[in-house]
Amino acid sequence: MLQMPDDVILQVTGLKKYFPIESGFLLKKVLGHVKAVDDVSFTVRKGKTLGLVGESGCGKTTIARTVIRAYDPTAGTILFRSRDGVVDMAKAEKKDLKRIRRDMQMIFQDPYSSLNPRMPIMEIVAEPMKAHGVPKSVYEERVAELLKLVGLRPEYMRRFPHSFSGGQRQRIGVARALALNPSLILADEPVSALDVSVQAQVLNLLLDLQEQLGLTYLFISHDLSVVRYLCDQVAVMYLGRIVEIADVDRLYENPTHPYTSALLGAVPDANPKASWRPHDVVKGEIGKATADIKGCAFAPRCPFAKPECLEQVPELISVDPVNPEAQKSACLFARELSLPGVSTA
Repeated sequence: MLQMPDDVILQVTGLKKYFPIESGFLLKKVLGHVKAVDDVSFTVRKGKTLGLVGESGCGKTTIARTVIRAYDPTAGTILFRSRDGVVDMAKAEKKDLKRIRRDMQMIFQDPYSSLNPRMPIMEIVAEPMKAHGVPKSVYEERVAELLKLVGLRPEYMRRFPHSFSGGQRQRIGVARALALNPSLILADEPVSALDVSVQAQVLNLLLDLQEQLGLTYLFISHDLSVVRYLCDQVAVMYLGRIVEIADVDRLYENPTHPYTSALLGAVPDANPKASWRPHDVVKGEIGKATADIKGCAFAPRCPFAKPECLEQVPELISVDPVNPEAQKSACLFARELSLPGVSTA
């Protein structure tokens, strides 16, 4: 019988996802692997939001797709609290995944390509219900209820996606994700394709739905301002690994990993008279996910790197002796460095 703390809905431990690099049309000789996700562990608590941030290609979306088993994991455990009890998504049988996914749904990044242009909104939102055998007699009433919930008029269900703006399309995507009353939503950059003013509306909608329905979010984004607004806890990724994870206020005000500090320093200042901060510049290029990295992956670009950083792989350990779960960092000198952050005021 699988177990995890009562207040936890998702517990990922030692997750790895490697993609083979193959050569040849018939023999398919494996020349190496792309280590998209490499030994990642985190916990998402009920009713809370965990944000995954990092540069493009660091493995954020791969984690979400592996958690929901669109990709089969290479190694690790993915404990999820479904309505039928705790299950390990990494080991779940294919025939059981459909039932488990009632409680775990995704909101996709692009509201233009994620909605079928040939289907009316009624069919798009009702599609998960059809797949799970919900009687057709309740479709229309349920779709109308969901459209109201996300701020759209029920009569819109007869229209096609081309009739809607990007923000409205994303609301439709949210309605579809809510069709089966899930407890966990995996949101893969759901506002990155929208205008800034529309982003705020969708983010406020997500917060309202979380409060009304008791939802839990795993929120993926490259926009630190969005993460700061929406999330309770933030995990920073670099080259397939989590380098720091902390409560949102602590991470923004007091980062303990040089990469986190550099990301925060790269956020544009709203004050046009603000001076450039030279300590925020990270030199060099991001490493290759195909390489067997010895030591810290960020060491070649880190201004604080020492010889031991090139030899020893840093573990994700607590930097707060009073509250060990409040902040963890994968830096050998996390407790010694004093790094600039940003105010959350």
